[in-house]
Amino acid sequence: QVPLVESGGGLVQTGGSLRLSCTASDDSFSSFDVGWFRQAPGKEREFVAGISWSGISTLYAEDLKDRFTISRDNAKNSVFLQMNSLKPDDTAVYYCGTGWGSDQSAYKNWGQGTRVTVSS
Repeated sequence: QVPLVESGGGLVQTGGSLRLSCTASDDSFSSFDVGWFRQAPGKEREFVAGISWSGISTLYAEDLKDRFTISRDNAKNSVFLQMNSLKPDDTAVYYCGTGWGSDQSAYKNWGQGTRVTVSS
């Protein structure tokens, strides 16, 4: 499989919003569950959200579920992460991969990540 490609990161002020995209070149993307993880400097990669191949089932980190929303558009081979009410603790590189659950070892096809910086 071709690795996924993340985009949409950038610099945003506290309270702002960003929408991240995770896109594949392979049409079989629609058959895979996809998850978002993030990694801040000096910290382990942390589960953010996941979505099933159909888009019906979703998972969220408990402390993020009120602010983040995961969705997908299989016609565009893309999964999205809408991030609202951003705060400095959200600053990290955000990655997507194929798999299910909160354990990063269950995922494959990681992209290079997209950097999110939230200023205070």
